[in-house]
Amino acid sequence: MSGRAIRVLLADDEIMIRAGLRLVLETEPDIVVVGEAGDGAAAVAATAALHPDVVLMDVRMPGLDGLAATRRILEGHPAVRVVVLTTFDDDANVHAALRLGASGFLLKVAPPERLVDAIRVAADGGALLDPLVTRRVISAFSTLPEPGRRPRPPALDRLTDREHEVLRMLARGLSNAEIAAELVVGEATVKTHVARVLMKLDLRDRVQAVVFAYEHGLVEPGA
Repeated sequence: MSGRAIRVLLADDEIMIRAGLRLVLETEPDIVVVGEAGDGAAAVAATAALHPDVVLMDVRMPGLDGLAATRRILEGHPAVRVVVLTTFDDDANVHAALRLGASGFLLKVAPPERLVDAIRVAADGGALLDPLVTRRVISAFSTLPEPGRRPRPPALDRLTDREHEVLRMLARGLSNAEIAAELVVGEATVKTHVARVLMKLDLRDRVQAVVFAYEHGLVEPGA
C-alpha cells in the first residue's frame, strides 16, 4: 500500500459478526471499512461499487455463497484480495477458496490483532493462514486420490535445491522467520527465495504455493 488507508469490505450474513469486525477495524488508523454485505451477491456488487482493497468473506451465506462470490470477485477484480472467514469445520470450503485464489483464511474466533495482521498482509500482496488450523487444512491436499493429483509440472525443474527446500517449508506452514531460523539465513534472503519460487511457478502468493505443493504431492502430512 502507498500510505493511504486500506479499504475493507465486510461480507457476512450475521449482523453481529459484521458489527464486531467493524468495531475492531475502526480502531486502526490505517484501515477503513467502506461497506458491508449480507450475502455473496451483495458482496460482488459492493466490490464493484466501492473498490475495496480487501474483502473479508464468510463462506456460508444465503443465495450466492462465499465461494461463488470469491470466484466472481477475483475474476472481475483481480487486484482485490479476499480473506476467508471460517470455522473449524469448514475444511472443504477453505480448500476450495484457496484454490480460487483467496489470500488465506482466518478463524472467526481469532484475536483482533490477527484479524488486523491478516488484512495488512493481504493488502500488501501477501497471504496469511491461521496457524491454529493451517497444518490440518493444507495436509488434506495430500490425501487426494492418485488420479486427482496433478502431474509434475516442468516449471519445478527450474527451482534450485534451496528453492525446493523453501517450497517444502512453505507447505509446512512456516513463516519467513521460521524458515530463516531453520536455514540459518536472514529473513531478507528467505523473502528472495520465496519471491523466486512464486515467479518460477507462476503463483500469486505463498498460499497458492502451499496448495501447489500439496496438490502435486511434494510434501506429506507431518513432513
